[in-house]
Amino acid sequence: MRIVSLLPSSTEIAYALGLGDQVVGVTHECDYPAPVHGTPVVTRSALDHTQTSSAEIDEVVSSQLRDELSIYQLDTELLAQLQPDLILTQALCDVCAVSFPTVQRAVRDLGGSPHILSLEPETLEGIFATIGAVGTATGHTTEAARLLDTLRARVDHVRSRSAQAPYRPRVACLEWLDPPFGPGHWLPELVQLAGGQPGLGQAGQRARRITWNDVIAFAPEVIIVSACGFDLPRTVAEAEAILPTRSGWTALPAVRANRVYAIDGNAYCSRPGPRIVDSLELLASLIHPDLFAGWGPNDAAQRICAADKWNLEMEQEYYAS
Repeated sequence: MRIVSLLPSSTEIAYALGLGDQVVGVTHECDYPAPVHGTPVVTRSALDHTQTSSAEIDEVVSSQLRDELSIYQLDTELLAQLQPDLILTQALCDVCAVSFPTVQRAVRDLGGSPHILSLEPETLEGIFATIGAVGTATGHTTEAARLLDTLRARVDHVRSRSAQAPYRPRVACLEWLDPPFGPGHWLPELVQLAGGQPGLGQAGQRARRITWNDVIAFAPEVIIVSACGFDLPRTVAEAEAILPTRSGWTALPAVRANRVYAIDGNAYCSRPGPRIVDSLELLASLIHPDLFAGWGPNDAAQRICAADKWNLEMEQEYYAS
């Protein structure tokens, strides 16, 4: 079988099921696991985000979507040359990947009739269902069942251990900083499983734009910045440039307790694949470090915005207002 994966998460699923040698095309964002490097790339971004701020990115992306313009471009000539039997894609989010109508049009122009499998998880169980679906579509049901058993056992381990926590802190996950977005889809669920009280978003729903007053009102005791599409260094840089300028920042319990973290959202929380359980373990280690010390992937998170860095004048101004 010849597989073209139009999602980083589906690429990871395919490799986790032992299908790496059948993946003949991937996206420009597929960077894991290591053997994927060198695979023909069939997409590219229509926008250059490397030198732009969060606010500028949001404005450009919003404008593209309003005008019904694609954020990603599909190399249809290369796709035709690869002659896929199976295309893994999604119709959940036009910001995350090539739009589903674009894929459908490309397939209509191809010779043959490749099967399109659209993966659209909104919850943790939905992610597990996509793994099963890829296993079924590729004849790897046994491998999928084995992988799912392992992933569910790890989730149960986190659930049972977090139940030992004497207290569940309020946790604010920010999926974007300027403007701020609260957590969506599976992220509030992961926070709950990890022993925190999620806020600013609903499990199973899209991430939504919030106001900074929403953050202040929630008074988070832990803040986790997982900017969608950003790696860890970029997330840290954006957070340290933006968050201290927000009114009332230094009064937040998380800041006072020095419990503000950045994580590699591009690799973890934003990808609904097998590593979503790594994300759960990572969140647990940040929310309850006493119970989950050493859990989660190394070098995937960094403490940011230490309380002693903020300008005392900003704090005094807040209290005087």
